[in-house]
Amino acid sequence: MQAWLSDHKLISYLIILGFTIYIFNKVFRAQQKLPLFKEILVYALIAFGSFVLMILQVDKLPIIQCMGVAVLMMLMLRGRQLYDKWKDNKAARRSPQEAESGK
Repeated sequence: MQAWLSDHKLISYLIILGFTIYIFNKVFRAQQKLPLFKEILVYALIAFGSFVLMILQVDKLPIIQCMGVAVLMMLMLRGRQLYDKWKDNKAARRSPQEAESGK
């Protein structure tokens, strides 16, 4: 897989760019929107950084694999958060008599 990704540089770049944008939006994004110029600047820097990471990927470092693990862990965390929220909502709907009896 590493050799195939090294041979297909554009695909490697697009995968790295996608992972980087996803990680940025889920981890580092501020709650409020940035002004348009700053938003453009941030994404331009992400695009440049992704190019640097693509060079390291072509140079036989497992950048895509490591970023894939990070994204997978983030998706697992999100799944766990959704499950906990669903479980709490289900427990909140129980009647007070059921809660006291321990059912």
